Amino acid sequence: MNSTEHFHQPALRRASDLPPAVAVVIPSYRVTRHILEVIEGIGPEVTRIYVVDDKCPDGSGAFVRAHCADPRVRVLEHAENQGVGGAVMTGYRAAIADGAEVIVKIDGDGQMDASLLPAFIAPILAGQADYTKGNRFFDLERIRAMPPMRLFGNAALSLMTKLSSGYWNLFDPTNGYTAIHADAARYLPFDKISRRYFFETDMLFRLNTLGAVVADVPMHAKYGDEVSNLKISKVVTEFALKHVRNFGKRLFYNYYLRNMSLASLELPLGLLLTGFGALYGLHHWIEGARAGVATPAGTVMLAALPVIMGVQLILAFLAYDIAMVPTRPLHKKLLPQLHPHG
Repeated sequence: MNSTEHFHQPALRRASDLPPAVAVVIPSYRVTRHILEVIEGIGPEVTRIYVVDDKCPDGSGAFVRAHCADPRVRVLEHAENQGVGGAVMTGYRAAIADGAEVIVKIDGDGQMDASLLPAFIAPILAGQADYTKGNRFFDLERIRAMPPMRLFGNAALSLMTKLSSGYWNLFDPTNGYTAIHADAARYLPFDKISRRYFFETDMLFRLNTLGAVVADVPMHAKYGDEVSNLKISKVVTEFALKHVRNFGKRLFYNYYLRNMSLASLELPLGLLLTGFGALYGLHHWIEGARAGVATPAGTVMLAALPVIMGVQLILAFLAYDIAMVPTRPLHKKLLPQLHPHG
């Protein structure tokens, strides 16, 4: 872990007669205007707060040390900027090492209401989920306050995330208000997770390959004078390429490497038939147009039939994939054969 640690305190160890150890990770980069207010809003249910200064040009780590007297706060500093993903992974490692049971990640820009924290950790402590994330789209009236470009971008990214991650029941993938059970976090490949703004969606892909249960938590976003470092309009194309990569990996891991099912044949066969029918039909349509003659009905049927069958097979695969969303929490399973990362 590339960090300097401060406020050394005894490790958090849960005993049978103690409440669960809940830690909060706050990536800190140009948030000095809001971070103290964010820390003050974190309730007593939290045992430790990790402020990760990601080589912040404003010196947010030093700022917190100088102006925050909360004994729960521990400042971690990166020697080089690693992005939000790198900052969160540093916080995860520290929280796991200190014995935290649940780790919450919130941003330091004041957009996330710290009073909602119990709602994020409750499904995890109840054994219903391994990972929870915020969803700002549950209230159709309130989302009108969201900037139109951000609303459109989130909708597009959500659709791509469903396909690449396999969590068809989730929305709002760029939402950074999350909580995770430490037993699920310790199995994440920390060094492989995306370091920059693709972090939240890459986390979902990694969690799906582990079979973790993820749940949305309804929330309202606050939009004030904070400056967002994420420009949705500029990352949709970049994210699309990464989603294609993750989708291919997920298919290989879940449908060929770890398991084989009828769906393993439906998708490639469906794509092959659809592609063949489309190319065959297009070829004969162009030839007919050049010759000035109508395409024979038999040729049309030879093109249409593979397309129809191919689309049906693709839809069957999607139906199977949707039904395969994990439902049994990972931290409830016994995984003695796995070796945790980090």
